[in-house]
Amino acid sequence: MESIVAPRRPSRSIKLGSLQIGGGAPVAVQSMTNTPTADIEATLKQIQSLEAAGCEIVRVAVIDKEAARAISRIKGNINIPLVADIHFDHRLALAAAEAGADGLRINPGNIGGPSRVARVVDCARAHGLPIRIGVNAGSLDKDLLKRFEGATAEAMVESAMRQVSMLEELGFDQIKISLKASDVGRTVKAYRLLAGRTMYPLHLGVTEAGGLFPGTVKSALGIGMLLAEGIGDTLRVSLTRDPVEEVRVGFEILRSLGIRKVGPEIISCPTCGRCEIDLLAVLEKVEQALLTCRVPIKVAVMGCVVNGPGEAREADVGLAGGRGLGILFAKGKLLKKVSEKNMVSALLEEVGRWINEYQDLKR
Repeated sequence: MESIVAPRRPSRSIKLGSLQIGGGAPVAVQSMTNTPTADIEATLKQIQSLEAAGCEIVRVAVIDKEAARAISRIKGNINIPLVADIHFDHRLALAAAEAGADGLRINPGNIGGPSRVARVVDCARAHGLPIRIGVNAGSLDKDLLKRFEGATAEAMVESAMRQVSMLEELGFDQIKISLKASDVGRTVKAYRLLAGRTMYPLHLGVTEAGGLFPGTVKSALGIGMLLAEGIGDTLRVSLTRDPVEEVRVGFEILRSLGIRKVGPEIISCPTCGRCEIDLLAVLEKVEQALLTCRVPIKVAVMGCVVNGPGEAREADVGLAGGRGLGILFAKGKLLKKVSEKNMVSALLEEVGRWINEYQDLKR
């Protein structure tokens, strides 16, 4: 794949649990639970689903002391770093840190003044936790809104630098920054401006992006443009959906740019009047079967004889549909013809063989 990605923006390295962020480390995909954090069973179930989908960082909302206490039990049953999302009450940040959170996401401007920010910073330093400064266009300080005549990209950057200065004055530099708006234009402009003013790692995202279709399009454009410019160290795709979908879209963005290859790349044709198999049913079964696969395999599920054989031959494993049957390819070679009813099982059997060989080579 020919790269269209600029050299990565240099950034400082911080540690989030055992995961390195910035400093040239791979761009990490993050999500956030939408369960009540105090409901430990539901939150654990969702995080474990996220882990299975490849999620590398998870954030949970800490809205009260019960949610903060829940972090201890949640942490003992997951394998990825956990970030506590705190607003308004600095005591919740302290409680989350004590309960075992790997990092804190705060807005220093809304947790109660310099003395309380200092207490949070001292606690984070004592526990070796980084802090993400999260700036959102919907919650900027009133003086910035007045000065910049609205929630502009410039106002967002000024808010971030103001908060960075607050932490730096306390001798704290384990910082990550995010600047999010609900539209692509402001988000991209804000990150571009900030990237030239600081060396801290940046967390990318378009916030309140919407449901599956508008959210995916906005995120792919906004996050994708920034990544293509070499900007960004972690990302979250914000969707009003099951958060597992956020992870899937996040990795697809990285894969499409050639930045990371995690899990299967499944290509399929849009279908037309030439298609004589139920390609959608085949595709959905294949996608579901490979949902938790982390091996970088390319699988083609094609519907007709025009482009199908060529695309299937170029994939690691591919299927080209015909009239009630399909032709199965692996490693560029034609293997056999299979009936429509046996397509999925035959394809997945060959995928399983390819994955086993790949894993054997990696051992």
